[in-house]
Amino acid sequence: MKISIIGAGNVGGLTAMRLAEAGFGEIVLVDIVKGVAQGKAFDMQDAGAVLKFDCRILGSEDIKSVKDSDIIIMTAGLARKPGMTREDLLNKNARILKEVCLEIKKISPGSILIVVTNPLDIMAYLALRVTGFQPERVFGMGVSLDSARFANLIARELNIPFTDIDACVIGSHGEGMLPLPRFTTIKGIPLNEVLEEDKARALVQRSFERGKEIVSLLGSGSAYFAPSQAIAAIVRSIVKDEKRVIGVSAYLKGEYGVKDACIGVPCRIGKNGIEKIIELELNKEEKTHFSDSAESIRKNLELVKLNHEL
Repeated sequence: MKISIIGAGNVGGLTAMRLAEAGFGEIVLVDIVKGVAQGKAFDMQDAGAVLKFDCRILGSEDIKSVKDSDIIIMTAGLARKPGMTREDLLNKNARILKEVCLEIKKISPGSILIVVTNPLDIMAYLALRVTGFQPERVFGMGVSLDSARFANLIARELNIPFTDIDACVIGSHGEGMLPLPRFTTIKGIPLNEVLEEDKARALVQRSFERGKEIVSLLGSGSAYFAPSQAIAAIVRSIVKDEKRVIGVSAYLKGEYGVKDACIGVPCRIGKNGIEKIIELELNKEEKTHFSDSAESIRKNLELVKLNHEL
């Protein structure tokens, strides 16, 4: 299997390393900055000799290197800086992504495309429209990362192992996400039956702010350890046809009352990409929050459609 990663920054580079260690196939790392992708590929090859994993890793400045890929991971784009919202990135990253997706459409029409570039839900929609691929083959990493952050905060609050927690987050990636304590379980027991309501709400609020907090602390760039691991988990479910339920930014055609937008929802992921969108029975408050999150995405989508003639 050929897996290509476009963008050799912190997220792209570490994702390549994780996939190489897992032995999922040939890994191609692409970046327009001269020497960066090739240098990181060489470094990973040397690491393979230490760790004894046998995986072909290539680095290139040429987008044509992704030709005939089975999976393409799009991480290219500008990273958020302190004080910058994901929406601030919209037009700059949309131009980058559109150019790349036009090339992918020509040289790798059978690939599954996983979008990581921010603002993620909007970029996933743009990638879908530009490539013209089937919706099940184009989606964003999205709320799988937010779920991991929510689970981490729960584990630290209750002093329990991560393995006991199955966290559920839907909505847009970032500040518009909706952690769901009712659907988040600890050894099968809903979180709202384990934790007092005020403490659960405090964890939800901290989850909202987690990405921004990391960006502020780093001072330059954004998170990459957890995002690269979230990407690797999605790729694993595709490569191994695990059919795991993972939160991704999927194109909705009326599910959850949303049409013609990409937003984070739980999906069954297998060898064909999204094999099923899982619809949860939301209560009135949850429906309102999810609708607000979708409306925020839709407003920015109008700018994308206008500026990029979709």
